[in-house]
Amino acid sequence: MEEKQYTTLNLGPTHPATHGIFQNVLTLDGEQIISAEQTIGYIHRAFEKIAEHRPFYQVTPLTDRLNYCSSPINNIGWHMTVEKLLGVKTTKRVDYMRIILMELARITDHLVCNSVIGVDSGALTGFIYVFQEREKVYEIYEEVSGARLTTNMGRIGGFERDLSPAAIKKIREFLDHLPKVLHEFEKLLMRNRIFMDRTIGVGPISAERALNYGFTGPNLRAAGVDYDVRVMTPYSSYDDFEFVIPVGTQGDTYDRFCVRQQELWESIKLVRNALENLPEGNFHVDVPHFYLPPKEAVYSKMEALIWHFKIVMGEIDVPVGEVYHSVEGGNGELGFYLVSDGGRTPYRLHFRRPGFIYYQAYPEMIKGGVLSDAILTMSSMNVIAGELDA
Repeated sequence: MEEKQYTTLNLGPTHPATHGIFQNVLTLDGEQIISAEQTIGYIHRAFEKIAEHRPFYQVTPLTDRLNYCSSPINNIGWHMTVEKLLGVKTTKRVDYMRIILMELARITDHLVCNSVIGVDSGALTGFIYVFQEREKVYEIYEEVSGARLTTNMGRIGGFERDLSPAAIKKIREFLDHLPKVLHEFEKLLMRNRIFMDRTIGVGPISAERALNYGFTGPNLRAAGVDYDVRVMTPYSSYDDFEFVIPVGTQGDTYDRFCVRQQELWESIKLVRNALENLPEGNFHVDVPHFYLPPKEAVYSKMEALIWHFKIVMGEIDVPVGEVYHSVEGGNGELGFYLVSDGGRTPYRLHFRRPGFIYYQAYPEMIKGGVLSDAILTMSSMNVIAGELDA
């Protein structure tokens, strides 16, 4: 009897359908996937090691490059980690401003992920349409920080500047227009028979297996577990607001799509509520050892120039300590484990990258499916290559 022949397929590391620089070696029986093996390490970033040689402020641009679809969440999460080490308590205005910008970032993250699921099922139109909304958020980023994709947004203790009238106007216009776009996007896909056939039952994972792998974020909630860092361990005054945690039942591609889609509506409510109830007060706290002084003062006052120099050059010692802080990133729990020996740089900094953790389950999720299902499953997991190598 002739031995059965299998096909080995190299998917990646530069295949457009992988949406990132990583590789999957698939063993196929015709179109059916028998096994899969992932390979990462193509980016060679070494962020955690670089952080050991950088002052605390200069770690912020490293966080940009983790999940670059929602950079402000990474930036603000890192600043809150340092604030926890320093024992700094931010003002309510800072907290609400952070919620506004983090939820805008979550909106862009989910828009990209869900529209890419549409692309990989054959529907390009929705992707091009919602990308215009993403552009509007990037214009808000520009108004707030001067940057778009890698924002380097905020500071330890608050923000560089307050929300300008122009930024607030752009946010309001965005909130007024986005619901119409979301309704049209959902009409295109949510009950589309082709889309449903391509996504229902594809790449499923049970709640038990998801928890065993360490899933968090929309991928875990799609499997039926209502875990959300914003609710379980509230930060930045999230406990001032009420919002729904959407959950699925099957943990498949369709559920992951629907959970993110519902979270878009919740993020709109959060941004609107935070903006309407934005407290008065300072947009930063008074921590001159770590908060850069205003540029006008640096140009005119000796003390401000000295503090600016010491902070930028990393000449400020931080307390000895060990802290962990996590935030609800666009694709799961983004955590920072920081160990300080009292020096001017982190002694050790570990990033808990949600994408790296749930990518381990990918071979199990696609086993037994067909090749086209593997592409859709990867898109619905929202694997961001920047989180795989740290």
